[in-house]
Parts: sequence; structure tokens; C-alpha cells
Amino acid sequence: MAIKRIKGQETLHNIIIEISKVIVGKDEIKELLLVALLSQGHVLIEGTPGTAKTTTARTFARVIGGEFKRVQGTPDMLPSDILGFNLYRTDGSSTFIPGPIFANILLADELNRTTPRTQSALLEAMQEHQVTIERETMTLEQPFMVIASQIPFGNPGTSPLTDVQKDRFMFRAWSTEANRDEEDLVLQNIDSISEPDITAITTPEEIIDFQEKAKKVYVADNMRHYLLEILNKLRHHQDIQVGPSTRAGIALLTGARSLAFIHGREFVLPDDIKKLLVPALSHRLQMTPESEMEDITPEDTIREVSATVPVPKMTDE
Repeated sequence: MAIKRIKGQETLHNIIIEISKVIVGKDEIKELLLVALLSQGHVLIEGTPGTAKTTTARTFARVIGGEFKRVQGTPDMLPSDILGFNLYRTDGSSTFIPGPIFANILLADELNRTTPRTQSALLEAMQEHQVTIERETMTLEQPFMVIASQIPFGNPGTSPLTDVQKDRFMFRAWSTEANRDEEDLVLQNIDSISEPDITAITTPEEIIDFQEKAKKVYVADNMRHYLLEILNKLRHHQDIQVGPSTRAGIALLTGARSLAFIHGREFVLPDDIKKLLVPALSHRLQMTPESEMEDITPEDTIREVSATVPVPKMTDE
């Protein structure tokens, strides 16, 4: 199959380049954020404090020309602190005070420090891009994306995200500590990084156009069957107690289309799917108690299964 380049690739690559003026390394997270944005999905970033999770989200929002809002997760946070509330006056009138969710990019920082009640406030917004407050439904701005960070579960004051909540995130990424060279580069350029001269590469309107174009990327039948075979093997794997949901398959298919679009292709390759397997599936799997005792991780199992599924050949469909 001949590779035909499509428009938009230069703009999308320039987004990554502009983010890299502030964020040293973390190339996988940068690309996953862009893939999720084009797929109308959301990203969960896990990592210890001080690994640039907040800075990455803020820079990403500025580069796409969108409005950025941030909420800091705490145990006493209420759903209204995210969604907003109606302010009632003594004369009987009321005014709606919008919460930070009314933005293009919402960073829910340390989401697992909030209670399950507050975490669930994001479900409708993430799935349907709308919120309902006192029986009134309001549509959110487009594009809309939630970037949530969480510190590793088990730290003081954390509540694990429910399976339903985790399943709403298209990808999970791990923000690791910088290596020595990356940290040295940060220290050398700390002033320019702290006060970056960031340029908006695109606009929310152009992102919406890119989202529509990404939907037109072709997925051959054998590519879809390849994806389904991996999901099916995971669901029947002896080390997995709860396998990936159908939403996981949707995340892989739409993500692979967006990844192909970012790289200027009109069709999906097997590598597009393989590259997204761990980010799209690892947080959706529940391992059996026996496998956890043996330190078998979801990531290990995903790689093991994907290695056993034959890679489909490209056709001239």
C-alpha cells in the first residue's frame, strides 16, 4: 500500500516541538496527550510529585490555544468545586457560577486524593461532554479533555479510582523521574522553563477540524480483527481476573486512527495499535490474586499476549 501523506501533520508535529521547549523528555506522554485530544479522549498520568505532570498539562493547553483550568484534589473537595453551583439570593433570583470543568483542558491534580463521590462528578463530563446541575444539563466547550494525575495508591490520604472511573480514561501514562541528562538540561535552562515563551500553534477550532479528519483514517478489516484477537486473548488469560472492556477496544481503534493521522497517514498500521496497547489497556485489567503474588503486572501480560498474536499483513484494499 502506497503511503499518502495528509494535511495537518506539520501543525501537529509543531505542537510537540513547542511543548518540548518546556517539558524535557516525556515524549510518550506528549504524544499520548495529542492522540487522546484528537480522539476526544482523556488521559490519566500517574507518578510521584515533582515529575512535571501539572506543567505538562498547562503547557499542552497553551500550545493548542485552549482555556486551561486546574483543580487540586483534596479529601474535602465537593463535586460543586469542579462542576459549579447556583448562587441563590434573598430576592429569589439565582446565578450559575461555573466550575473549572468549563474549559478546554481540565487538570484534575492528584485525583485519587478526592473521595469517590467527587471522582464520580467527572463521569458524565468525560463520557458525554456535558454536566447536569440541579436537573439542568449544560454542554461543555469543545474540544474538551480531562488530564488527571494521581500519586501511587497507598500514599497517605489516597482513595483508589473505581474501575468505572478508570475505564473512562482513554490512556494511562507514567510520569517517571528525569534521567541524569534530562535533569541536567532542566537545571541549565530553569529560568526559561519557569517563564517560557510559549506560542499557540493552533486553535480549538482547528483541533475540532483535526478530530473530524482523524475519524476518516482507514482501518482495514484485518487490522480490526488483529485488535479484537488481542482483546479476546487477554479476556481469557489465566492471570487476568477482569479483562478489557469494549471501551478499551474503542480506545485502541480511535487512538490508532489518530496516531496514523499525526504521522500523516490515511490508514492504520499494526504498529499504531501495538504502540497503544499498554497505555490503553493496563489500567483496565485486574490481575488474579495469584498473579499479583508472583509480581506479574498488567504490562507484562499485555506484552506477552501481543507477542503471540500474528501481525496482519498490509493489503492494497
